[in-house]
Amino acid sequence: MEVRVNAAMSADGKLSTVRREQVAISGSADFDRVDAMRAEADAVMVGIGTVLADDPRLTVKDRTRIDARADRGVSDQPARVVADSRARTPLEATVLDERAPTYVLVSETAPEENVQALDSAGATIVEAGDDRVDLVAALGHLENEDIASVLVEGGGELLFSLFEASLVDELSVYVGDVVIGGRDAPTLVDGEGFVDGFPALSHESVERLDSGVVLSWSVSGRDRSPRRR
Repeated sequence: MEVRVNAAMSADGKLSTVRREQVAISGSADFDRVDAMRAEADAVMVGIGTVLADDPRLTVKDRTRIDARADRGVSDQPARVVADSRARTPLEATVLDERAPTYVLVSETAPEENVQALDSAGATIVEAGDDRVDLVAALGHLENEDIASVLVEGGGELLFSLFEASLVDELSVYVGDVVIGGRDAPTLVDGEGFVDGFPALSHESVERLDSGVVLSWSVSGRDRSPRRR
């Protein structure tokens, strides 16, 4: 499975404010770039924190791209995937509407009543892992469902887990012309952090877009050691 990570962050590496409110970091040109990436993917994935904070739709908007997917013999919209260990996805969340199929990845400790409610709301439940979602197993299950490419759009906890498991193949980041600050504001990759064996990135391209830049890397595991001074 190919896993591509894409996000927009401020010049100081923040995804949003300490209040975890949405901030306009990029503009229309970057929105169109993301729409094109979604159109190329079999699924679009986020963590539960992103669902709770932003209530995203995760669908392709451009009609021409939707028609092009149909011409390729795939569904009009990519599937949507939520990593949600405790099955906290609200039943009224936009990702549970009928625009596209939705998979909710849960752990064995997810409350059964929450899991059943999400199942009744139309989500396909994938149980993998004891206390937290086992992403290797969960993505393996999705691959068995003919999902060969996933675009991951956040948040920081999910991205750390994906990098930790060496599951990321490509990383693209829009860096906008704004400084947000805040020691507790979410960053591109949160989680426990790496102290050794950093993910190894190979720079691929840089592109000016809107009032910022898009940086792209390929990722090759976690074989890079920190530089010491």
